[in-house]
Amino acid sequence: MASAPQNPTAAAAAAALRVADLPGRGRGLVAARGVREGEVLLSEPALLLYPSALASLRAYCAACFRALPADSAAAPCASCRAAAFCSPACAAAAHPRLLCTALSHCASAGLAAAAPAEAVQEPLLFLLSAYSLPDPALRAVLSLASAPPPPPGAQDAADLHAAVAALAPPHLLPAGFSPDLTAALLDKDRGNSFAIMEPYRPWTPLELQKARAYAVYPRASLLNHDCLPNACHFDYPDRPGPGNTDIVVRALHDIPEGREVCISYFAANWRYADRQRRLLEDYGFRCECDRCQVESQWKDDDDDNNGDDAMEEEGEEDGADGGDDGMEEEGDADGDDDFPHAYFFVRTLGADLCMAAASP
Repeated sequence: MASAPQNPTAAAAAAALRVADLPGRGRGLVAARGVREGEVLLSEPALLLYPSALASLRAYCAACFRALPADSAAAPCASCRAAAFCSPACAAAAHPRLLCTALSHCASAGLAAAAPAEAVQEPLLFLLSAYSLPDPALRAVLSLASAPPPPPGAQDAADLHAAVAALAPPHLLPAGFSPDLTAALLDKDRGNSFAIMEPYRPWTPLELQKARAYAVYPRASLLNHDCLPNACHFDYPDRPGPGNTDIVVRALHDIPEGREVCISYFAANWRYADRQRRLLEDYGFRCECDRCQVESQWKDDDDDNNGDDAMEEEGEEDGADGGDDGMEEEGDADGDDDFPHAYFFVRTLGADLCMAAASP
């Protein structure tokens, strides 16, 4: 029997990248051939999808995470009645069985009590979804790189394990269910999950733009961070047809064969100190990319503006003066240190800002 035809975009993207062991950076993805600006480098379906918070169950399809119609035409889950689906196809696909069980038969009150705040709900929703995976998929999640130990104040893994045990019937839990396995899964979530964001709207403040769901993409998780990324990931959660939760990674400019392909793990206009703090706390390393080497030499008062102001100044002034003055003062007289910032901010952020970032 003939196999189904492969998506030509995904097939071309699959040939654009290869896995490589990079000194001091672990495994990463490099360009397997010369890549042109705007080219799709990666198009990958999610291994695991889960809602960002209990509140999102009322706003998005529990299977594909498209926005639900405002006229209440969505079909509620026949089992839990708490989640809803945008179409019969999504209803047939269902949503994670442990999450559905936790939400059904008034268990949703227990789930809300176990995770009253969204910051606590996210890891619990992840665990209920991960423990619902078939064994091969669960092992694939466990094969991913682990994040460093959680920062102080993070939800305790033992408490989250106890919450899962209280909400899920024992016969539905996988073999090997244990506190150690739960802790290992949480490490994978922190280091590898991507946020599926609300569509970017220029009039919405950055702090109000939020994730509607989170996803794990095994190949995309190999993308390392750079504060001057040469690629960016995009979300198309409301587009019609299949694959709306696939991650799409595009080249921001031409990339030669053999060059590492990197994304930014957060909005590219963050200040140096904020970037370093986030990377150290969440990912366990300090960044020494070209941009950070330049900005680490800036005076403290050169970095006092918030990221939005700095980004707007550099974008609106088309590379004239603005942030470039600070780099010239701290760099060589010939302005060589301007190049990474001028190239990236003028060509990339001077147009519509790419807001995609890995999460958390």
